[in-house]
Amino acid sequence: MSLQSLLSQIKLINSIDNIAAYKTIVANSYEWLDSELGTGEVTGLVLGRATLVDALLRHIWQLMDLHKEPHLALIAVGGYGRGQLQPHSDIDLLLLSKKLLSKQQQERISRFITLLWDIGLDVGQSVRTIKETFLLAKQDVTIATNLVEARLLSGCQATFEGLQDKLSSRGYWSSKDFFLAKYQEQKQRHRKFKDTSYNLEPNVKESPGCLRDIQSIGWVAKKHFNATDGKDLVAHGYFNQQEFDELIECRENLWRIRFALHIVAGRSENRLLFDYQTDVAMRLGYGDEGKASVERMMKSFFRTVRRISELNKMLMQRFSQDVLNLNVKQQTNINTDFELLDGYIAPTKENVFGSPEAILQFLLLIADTPQVEDLHSSCLRQLRLARRKFRKQYYVERIACRELLLQLAQHPNFFALGWDIMHKHGILQAYIPEWDHIVGMMQFDLFHAYTVDEHTHRLVKNIYHYSQPDNKEFPRCGNIVKNLDKPEVLYIAAIYHDIGKGRNGDHSKLGAIDVKEFCRHHGINAIDTELIRWLVESHLLMSVVAQRRDIYDPTVINEFAQAVRTHNNLNHLYVLTLADIRATNDNLWNDWKATLLRELYLLTQKALDNGLECKVALQDRISEHQSKAMASMLDNGMNETQILQFWKRLSGDYFARFKPTQIAWHANLILAAHPMTDEFLLVGTSANTSKAGAELIVYGKDRSMMFAQIASVLDSRNCSIHDAQIMRTQDGFMFDSFIIFEHNGDRITSESRLDSLRDAVETQLNKPGEKHINRRKMSRQMKQLDVKTKIRFYPSQTNVTLVELEALDAPGLLANISEQFIALNFKLHQAKISTIGERAEDLFIVSNEFDQPLTQAEQVQLKKRLCEALD
Repeated sequence: MSLQSLLSQIKLINSIDNIAAYKTIVANSYEWLDSELGTGEVTGLVLGRATLVDALLRHIWQLMDLHKEPHLALIAVGGYGRGQLQPHSDIDLLLLSKKLLSKQQQERISRFITLLWDIGLDVGQSVRTIKETFLLAKQDVTIATNLVEARLLSGCQATFEGLQDKLSSRGYWSSKDFFLAKYQEQKQRHRKFKDTSYNLEPNVKESPGCLRDIQSIGWVAKKHFNATDGKDLVAHGYFNQQEFDELIECRENLWRIRFALHIVAGRSENRLLFDYQTDVAMRLGYGDEGKASVERMMKSFFRTVRRISELNKMLMQRFSQDVLNLNVKQQTNINTDFELLDGYIAPTKENVFGSPEAILQFLLLIADTPQVEDLHSSCLRQLRLARRKFRKQYYVERIACRELLLQLAQHPNFFALGWDIMHKHGILQAYIPEWDHIVGMMQFDLFHAYTVDEHTHRLVKNIYHYSQPDNKEFPRCGNIVKNLDKPEVLYIAAIYHDIGKGRNGDHSKLGAIDVKEFCRHHGINAIDTELIRWLVESHLLMSVVAQRRDIYDPTVINEFAQAVRTHNNLNHLYVLTLADIRATNDNLWNDWKATLLRELYLLTQKALDNGLECKVALQDRISEHQSKAMASMLDNGMNETQILQFWKRLSGDYFARFKPTQIAWHANLILAAHPMTDEFLLVGTSANTSKAGAELIVYGKDRSMMFAQIASVLDSRNCSIHDAQIMRTQDGFMFDSFIIFEHNGDRITSESRLDSLRDAVETQLNKPGEKHINRRKMSRQMKQLDVKTKIRFYPSQTNVTLVELEALDAPGLLANISEQFIALNFKLHQAKISTIGERAEDLFIVSNEFDQPLTQAEQVQLKKRLCEALD
């Protein structure tokens, strides 16, 4: 099958009623595109599909005698107007008339459009007069943009030219207004994607640095210069030939990915989802090695979009100056090589980057000059040329470069704009081979939203933000960073914390080896080197302990304090951990994580103060919480005798785990309900008692499957449990407290939402022993990921066993786990639930039916049941 044979088949059809023949051609066209994909040359296919559709539409238009209708024109607009069509891209048409159509004409056009749909073409059409089109385009820049690329397919030439005349008139979009609208549109689109293409499921059409950024250049050029070809921009001096060729090469790379994506998805899909990445990589010749093939494809993709981003930035800046007729308002000489033009740093002569040292000195100059807002287009052009010129040797191999890098790391302003430039324009990639290795590196899970290098870039920016006056939300981190003697220690550890990823080993240990070598090369003293090395090797320690251990167990705190050793280490690790979690995924940081880390930090601080005697710190905490809670309740008119009698039912552990506001709320709610009978059941909710999230409590006599029922009800209502405290009072009642969030991580603040959850839980618990049916479906992304169940057991100094579990966060997971405990007569005392993307990392504190730790045989039995139930 070839394009020529398909075009020949179209000519043979002589009736509009032969729908089967048209359908065959459309079906054969997809087979042709599919079979030709492996040839590697995609431009001919993108243009060829448009040529085929042109021929098909013209043929049908002629057969239906629509060409005989006076003043009616069939016009291609949008991407189709450019003469480019991906396999499943919409075919955008404008059916244009000089005046309003008669009823008979409308019916004929309707039959034409219906036939196109019937034969399998994805058509998007509008039927308008010249006047209607003009007025709508005048109000809507999207319509105006589509018309920039309008192309007459068939029909009245005069009507088409009449529209073009109207679109060139004084009352229409001026090139200035059009540019401003498109520039603003681009900035909004970039913000939608967090100003990066380094997402793990990028949109190859809309993400920054992708096809839309190339199209934006073309739209502005056509509107302002009436340029029909990118070569016109070379003639106007906006591009040199090398840059134009580079842009075409980058477009070809993205076209290939989008083309394969459409073929694999079987529809117009522009998001490079996990579902398709493996097949797309294989179709494009990256091999059939699964993740390794995807890794190769995505690294190529991310390098392509960086090049496009740079070219787009250069051109849009030049356009803004020329289209808007902007004259430089403020010009300031910085030194002999650079000047400041309205906030943009620009070179004053050619070849200012004559060596790698000159590039690093340039970054130091930017750090010294806080008035610099960004790079001038002429500066970016020279920087790109220099980056390519010096690619034979990593800069770290040059002694002078090492000295300059250390100065940058020590500069208080470098991690503002300078760090962004170093990352976005490949300077750090050119500096050390380890960073070059992680650029564009995928992370195949739902926990990480960005590539390894982009995640680290954001982590470093978080640390810098903590030191700035506008940091209001993280005051503790702010105080720590501002008071560090050597902030560069923290920044270097941050840069290296994930640098060992993708090398078949523990990335923390590999990174620790790498950073120790970095410190040796850069003359960092032994004490600072050891702190940096320890931070890299231990950068996951605090988040693991906070989210997957019982931080109110004195043994856990003592072990963590012994690992940390000093207040200085604790301060560095706390800041690094907070910055790391927040840079991983915008949806992962919440009040619950903040509370856990803060509690762990404060408890460890006191343990270090007390010479690792954590029990002293916990007893002080219990006394403080009781005192504050009692004062609050007495102020609200509660009876002290009643309060103390109720508190006698509770262990000291209860007062260590809950804040005074929670303790007061619990007592008020429970005492007001007078729990006297075995049938008593209280379910309460509050959005305000805990900084960690909304709280749901259940108080009453123990019931069969209580935890399983609660977990299943909450999960089915798109609500997730982050923490569960399950306690038994001295008189045999159960007291359960759950910290809950919406499934997307948002805090629950609506009283009606909480009331609804409370009623649902209460209704289900009044069906003792009855299993709740959870109908929540697994998400698209989760289905693509394989998470094997892992179970580990840890002893405790109390009569319990810690069960750590990793599994796919499937609907009904907690209820399923709880059912296995019930089947074995195990008692659940506490659950700490941590969802890391698609992976649940949960901690359960359990004992056997005799209130003793699980025996070896019981552990084996539980592990077997859990693996069978979850895998």
